[in-house]
Amino acid sequence: MAEASAVCGTIPDLLKQAASRDPGGTWIRSDEGTVSFGGALAQVALTAAALRGAGVRKGDFVLVTARTTPAYALCWLSLACLGAVSVCTNPRSTPSELAGLAHQTRPKAVISDPGLAGLVTDAGVVEVAPLGILDAGELTAGWAGRAAQPAPDLPAGPGPDDLAVLIPTSGTTGRSKLVMQTHRAYALAGEGFPFWMELGADDRLMTSLPLFHINAPAYSMMGSLACGAGLILLPRFSASTFLDSARRHGATEFNAIGAMLEILMRQAPRPDDASTALRLCYTGPAPARERHEEMERRFGLRIVVGYAMSESPYGLIWPHGERPYETLGSLRQHPLLGVINEGRVVDEQGRDLGPGETGELMLRNPVLTPGYWGMPEETEKVITSDRWLHTGDLVTANPDRTYTFVARKKEVLRRRGENLSPAEVEEALATHPAVLECAVVGVPSELTEEEVKAFIVPVPDGRVDFAELRAHAAALLASYKVPRYWQVINELPRTPTARVAKHRLPQGHPPGEFDAEQAGGPAL
Repeated sequence: MAEASAVCGTIPDLLKQAASRDPGGTWIRSDEGTVSFGGALAQVALTAAALRGAGVRKGDFVLVTARTTPAYALCWLSLACLGAVSVCTNPRSTPSELAGLAHQTRPKAVISDPGLAGLVTDAGVVEVAPLGILDAGELTAGWAGRAAQPAPDLPAGPGPDDLAVLIPTSGTTGRSKLVMQTHRAYALAGEGFPFWMELGADDRLMTSLPLFHINAPAYSMMGSLACGAGLILLPRFSASTFLDSARRHGATEFNAIGAMLEILMRQAPRPDDASTALRLCYTGPAPARERHEEMERRFGLRIVVGYAMSESPYGLIWPHGERPYETLGSLRQHPLLGVINEGRVVDEQGRDLGPGETGELMLRNPVLTPGYWGMPEETEKVITSDRWLHTGDLVTANPDRTYTFVARKKEVLRRRGENLSPAEVEEALATHPAVLECAVVGVPSELTEEEVKAFIVPVPDGRVDFAELRAHAAALLASYKVPRYWQVINELPRTPTARVAKHRLPQGHPPGEFDAEQAGGPAL
């Protein structure tokens, strides 16, 4: 492996390099205004000084109710420049979830805004934050259109191995697993993303993804700094206005997670759907090839599939010039440092598996998390003594060195003596026009092993016919994979990182649930 040192070792290094290269070039674009690379650096210097004046120091934890807005992005950068550690949380958290995170981390301060005053007050976070509540808007006042300044002073910066963030992996009222990530991880991810996606200074990267996750800060923010591209921040994902926003801001690339692309596809087609500057989309996991190509035709862009996680922003991605449909791609590497990322597929005993075999994906690289903050036992479960990360994802290794996702290891179900992947069932159900989103889980069986249940979110104003859905699934799947139980649900519960929170789905067998066996449908 190449020596683990990036061209830019820290988040401030990337910002300063971008401002030095093109101080007057427009970086952040939003409906609130714009700011250049040099203006952003000047604002970050001012905000860092204000934070330092308030008492924030290197190594301090600061809880941030991170909306995807310029003010919060600039606060995030300012904390990084100070060497403070951002503990970013979902602004849609419940008061009990926010309180749980605050009591777990004991932040020195909280950065929020008046629109979230009720949440912050109800959570009682001021009781554990000695410096109190700092207003993101006040800390960054005047950011829009701020002029570049000659080499503004920044405090003595952090090192590559210093912590930059703690990333909560789920919303909880108790102890959340907090992924520690370093400046090195963000620097390497930022330098890698434009190379993987073939982006340059003429591009404009648009994101509506949350700043409390790793995707938007590491790939869109850091990636745009690394290659000198523009950054478009949308405060939230809205399927009905997404393409209009792309058109208005001249976006050429965007990142999507979860069901975003499918939700866009379920919008009523418009003749101008492909009339944008968009040419690239990064997403994962891979849709079926036919659906993948249908999405590309409708929106007039190319979709690149990848895989990564908070614990490692270096994972897998489609190689340049290749279209390995329905795979997660091959190992990501650094454009200048070469091979820094290793992967293995192993069985339950930790033995390496070869092409065509399915097992757990393991990764080793310089940007692996140091672990889960305050949880050494949890850390030991996922990171080996020689620094291999157990991803918890089952994949099949392909002969061309790509990998195909099979299932989350913990989610594999056992039914009628066979193993099945909920993801495979969900993918089949999602092809039905009545289904907007779905989640498949195992439920207790009166016999042995598990039964399969599907939760269905219908398209707006749609009608769900369970017998029809069951027949649709039976045409695509082996009989043991077809759900027995079916239930309509208004929306799927999600974690702060936008994963479906299956543990929060309704339990039991409520009225209105469809039981295929009791309904007397054809035997499968």
